[in-house]
Amino acid sequence: MCGRFAITLPNDAMAQLFAAKPANDLPKVPDFNVCPTAAVHAVQAGEAGRQLVSMRWGFLPHWYASETAGPLLINARAETIAEKPAFKAACRSRRCLIPATGFYEWTKSESGARLPLYIHRSDGAPLAFAAVWQSWGSADPVKTCAIVTTAANEGLSGIHHRMPLILEPRDWGKWLGEEGHGAAALMQPGDEGILSWHRVDPAVNSNRAEGPELIEPFEDGDIPRGQLI
Repeated sequence: MCGRFAITLPNDAMAQLFAAKPANDLPKVPDFNVCPTAAVHAVQAGEAGRQLVSMRWGFLPHWYASETAGPLLINARAETIAEKPAFKAACRSRRCLIPATGFYEWTKSESGARLPLYIHRSDGAPLAFAAVWQSWGSADPVKTCAIVTTAANEGLSGIHHRMPLILEPRDWGKWLGEEGHGAAALMQPGDEGILSWHRVDPAVNSNRAEGPELIEPFEDGDIPRGQLI
């Protein structure tokens, strides 16, 4: 699952990393608490090459009469994405990448406290989430997106049973449709060892929380149940 993440990479660095032309209306960075329905950075491919654009996080199928006409679709399960009416067309032809520095997941302590964890690449590199997108609305179309998730790998399974689909640079072109067919084979749990995590301040439980301290290690002696340390 992915319900909150952080992005600290400057816009020009993101554009350079993905070899993409940046749009003029990109979300502000850094953002240490990106929440559903917020504008996020997304990399999409086209005839003119890759573009770094802004999208609404929360996929809106074309039949939604309003943004609240149905469930908030922030994630799309890899196992069913090709069959679900909301996602099956986007899965074939509208795939994108969402850059992130790390994402948050929650677990519980033995006492039942809700404890946030910050999960990031072990090598310090940015993350690239696989995602799908959809233009919604006729008068002033809005690009909307959902992050693809898979079953958690062994390392993360003690924290949550799902994880975002994280793609390596060698697979970006395949996911974006630049290298023909075969994207379905990429929808597998991330390799073991690519991710590390640590406890962070419960302040991040609030959607309004912001600031670099949200991703800094936080220790209070209450170790999450099932955390692998």
